[in-house]
Amino acid sequence: MAKKKNIISFDYKNDRHYKNLLKAWDANQNFEFTFNDITPNEIQTWSISRIKAALTTKINQATYTLVIIGKNANKKHADTDEIGYRNWINFEIARSIDNGNKIIAVKIDKSYTSPEEIINIGASWAMSFTQDTIIKAIQNA
Repeated sequence: MAKKKNIISFDYKNDRHYKNLLKAWDANQNFEFTFNDITPNEIQTWSISRIKAALTTKINQATYTLVIIGKNANKKHADTDEIGYRNWINFEIARSIDNGNKIIAVKIDKSYTSPEEIINIGASWAMSFTQDTIIKAIQNA
């Protein structure tokens, strides 16, 4: 079975170890999952317009967007006005919706605030950050 092409949206500074865990799961043949890392830190520029263009290109190559919701997932970014959204995660969700990507969301802790752009969009939710719940949410997306 071909692996689904997913983009991972997450807070690089605070939640990258969860993305790394997904990468380890991806190496496991039982986890039907492929992703591209779209965090702004990997794009070698401080130019907001170039970051937006690079993120949009990567998002448009996927059909699924997995959003890891950590403590700071809806925190206001210093460049909010230039980004056009509260932060990069919200930008990535909005671009994913524009592209028609199926959205999967997983909260690291259920008390964390969801990004504004993921509210009421019909996302498939994983109820906890476990392999089984994430796989099920991807399958149900």
